[in-house]
Amino acid sequence: MKNSSVAVQIQVVNTPEAAELFLDVPNLVYANDPNWVPPLRSSVAKQFAPENPFFQYGRLQRFIAVTPEGKAVGRIVASVNDRLIQKEQKNIGLFGYFECIDSYEVAEALFDAACQWLREQGMAAVRGPIDLATHNNCLLLVEGFDTSPYIMMPYNPPYYPTFVEQAGWQKAKDAYAYDLPLDRILSPEYERAYRIAIKSGINFRPIHLKGEDFQKDVIALYHLFSTAFAGNWSSTQRSQEEFMEEAKDLQTLVDPEVFVIAEDHGKMIGFFMGLPDYNIALKHVNGKLNWLGILKFLWYRRSIDRGRVIAICALPEYRRKMVAPALIYLGMKGGVNRKKPYKQSELSWVFEDNYASRKMIEATGATIQRTYRIYEKPL
Repeated sequence: MKNSSVAVQIQVVNTPEAAELFLDVPNLVYANDPNWVPPLRSSVAKQFAPENPFFQYGRLQRFIAVTPEGKAVGRIVASVNDRLIQKEQKNIGLFGYFECIDSYEVAEALFDAACQWLREQGMAAVRGPIDLATHNNCLLLVEGFDTSPYIMMPYNPPYYPTFVEQAGWQKAKDAYAYDLPLDRILSPEYERAYRIAIKSGINFRPIHLKGEDFQKDVIALYHLFSTAFAGNWSSTQRSQEEFMEEAKDLQTLVDPEVFVIAEDHGKMIGFFMGLPDYNIALKHVNGKLNWLGILKFLWYRRSIDRGRVIAICALPEYRRKMVAPALIYLGMKGGVNRKKPYKQSELSWVFEDNYASRKMIEATGATIQRTYRIYEKPL
């Protein structure tokens, strides 16, 4: 329902009560949206806890739009990530966690509050949506609103891009999510690439998920991520401690059949990182993993029949040994040969100007399913 005119007051989130209102906003915005998957409330709250490593190199301010009756109908977070400023050598602020009812007046008031705070911090421009850092959550969905998002991918109402553009933001960069039905047979070239890699001495195995072997794999993955993705636009490097904490959160969720490691004489030189689409189960827990939510999650996870490919990485010096297409072959094979095969996969996300990755993805027969955007404007 469109709310053309709503009287609101913009409030800083500085009390536990306001923090709860901040977390409540999405439930109002998406109340009648069958495609929305509620995020885990505790996970969002954790991102604003003092122990979040972000506060060692950044600062933020949360805002909510509140009606005279005390209902929160919108929210936004303005943040300054010093690592990003140091990397890009310009005072670029961020906005994120934006949610708003269908009222431009409310959205405009939230944008104004965020931009004013960023000006007071000395920022010259603002970019978003980025929730503190791109490895956390980012992007605004601009095309492809007709289906539910895959795990760890954003979703928003169709009116959000209109509001952002009306408020003066312009496109900075688009990103794509590719759809690949798994009943489509990969080209024989991928299996040939696997044979070439094997003959070249490359070893492939599933990721380790227990004990010291898991710790060693995560540390090796961290160094690979840091090397391979250091140049990604608008990204900032995590510390090893941050990376380890994120890995622990995913440890029990990983499907080793679609998380493949490539090694050369014991050294990790590539990986295929897939995850089951747990959004299929999370859609039923209403953002809360209490005892009932856990039971629902365990019940509905049995029906997961699709997965998301989050990253494919191979060091460039192994290009001639065909490691990247070999990883794709093994990852996709693992997805269809498991006891309950995946029927669908999403390869996401990839920036529009990352032509090397797009070429590799499109060679599998995958097609663009959704388009996302990051915006920017001067302050």
